[in-house]
Amino acid sequence: MVSSSSCRRGLLLAAVLLGFLQASSTFEVRDKTGKICILANFSAEFTVDYSTKAKVERKTFQLPSSAHINKESSSCGKEKETSQVLVVEFGTGNSLTFTFEKSNDFYHVSNLTFSYNLSDSSFFPNSSGGQREVSRAGDIQANINTTYRCRSNHRVNMTNVTVLFSNVTLEAYLPNNAFSKNDSVCAEDKTSTVAPPITTHIPTTTSLAPPTPPPTDTPKIGRYNVTGLHGICLLATMGLQVNVTYSTKNKTSKSELLNLPPTAEVSGTCENSSITLNLTSESTSLSFQFSQNTSTEKYFLQGIIVTANLPPEATEKNISYSNHTLNALKTSVGKSYKCIAEESIWISGKAAVNIFNIQLQAFKIPGDKFGAVEECQLDENNMLIPIIVGAALAGLVLIVLIAYLIGRKRSHAGYQTI
Repeated sequence: MVSSSSCRRGLLLAAVLLGFLQASSTFEVRDKTGKICILANFSAEFTVDYSTKAKVERKTFQLPSSAHINKESSSCGKEKETSQVLVVEFGTGNSLTFTFEKSNDFYHVSNLTFSYNLSDSSFFPNSSGGQREVSRAGDIQANINTTYRCRSNHRVNMTNVTVLFSNVTLEAYLPNNAFSKNDSVCAEDKTSTVAPPITTHIPTTTSLAPPTPPPTDTPKIGRYNVTGLHGICLLATMGLQVNVTYSTKNKTSKSELLNLPPTAEVSGTCENSSITLNLTSESTSLSFQFSQNTSTEKYFLQGIIVTANLPPEATEKNISYSNHTLNALKTSVGKSYKCIAEESIWISGKAAVNIFNIQLQAFKIPGDKFGAVEECQLDENNMLIPIIVGAALAGLVLIVLIAYLIGRKRSHAGYQTI
């Protein structure tokens, strides 16, 4: 017979262990008839870098149990639309959006967007406030009529944000209101030889970019422009690098960094609301599509198409990826976007474009020169730390100087005139 004290100890141990487990939440999206089209169960941990009045803070928090579906924004797809959308909200003005697309054989997350409200002090204490939004192409993919399952940790990196998923079970385009009997297992589970850890740890680092092999050299800066009937519509200086992951003939996964030479062939088109910049070299080509929003007077990078030749060890001779749902490099019309820090823009789970030391202006350009500069958030964060350190040193020097002057005055006061 088990004693009551033993039972209490067992319950206490179970409670402690459960405290270390990340709670998974289940979400479902229904159409107007009540049929379920998306079913998802997952845990998520967010790490966000943001600025306060004093310094740059890093906050890590779990997706709370109070997270819920935004029924108005979530969708099973309207007429003649193939996309389905899952929007999970939490706190005040924070949301995680999964946009699904499908083909004849598979469905995938075409875009993952995290919108967060820095004025929500429960998640971002001491923040200077403001709404932020980051996004990237998703790399979750499964065969039609199968359930995507991934027990392993899966990290998604965006500008100043990392989302760590675990224990993911989801399916879009459900045929029968429930998870399918067949599974599509993620690559992490297939290659993992040990069970995933119960707890997770995000290493403290100033870079949120995914680990990539070090390049032999950083790309050289090229100067590019696109000219239309009314003159130059796009002017840019930047170094470009393509980061691709591919499967080898030995059934391993390998990453490759391909620098685009500044001598790449340049072409493009100028339209009233869109601009295309095409850069082509012997082994790599990039196509950038820029759009402008006339109501907000902002322009931004909306799409990228990347094609590249792969090494002989790859199972494919070349790759081609595209993403036309970006919202990157956003700048006011008439001004230039500038960022010294390296930026990574993900096209898919297997391809990204790394941009170095960029200055770019589109649509409204005064002559052939850049206009006033709008700096990127990464540069502002990098500038904040030396300013704080400099202010602290200046304050210290001032305190020492004041103490010296006070001490000197007191020493003079000790002598009286006869």
